[in-house]
Amino acid sequence: MKREFSVVIERDSEGYYVASVPELHGCHTQARSLDKLLTRIKEAIELCLEVQDSESTQSEFVGVQRVAVEV
Repeated sequence: MKREFSVVIERDSEGYYVASVPELHGCHTQARSLDKLLTRIKEAIELCLEVQDSESTQSEFVGVQRVAVEV
């Protein structure tokens, strides 16, 4: 069975790319390149699905919203 997940990708202050999967709590990884990051996040997703409790509730990723505030 094939499943698709939304992946949030950010770059930290040291230049590492960081990926996380909002639908899978605790599913994240990092890498220096985007190619390596995508390989690693696929592996992380597979591992998270293997250990995921069948009774756990899954959330649905809706989207990202930019919000402006005065600072």
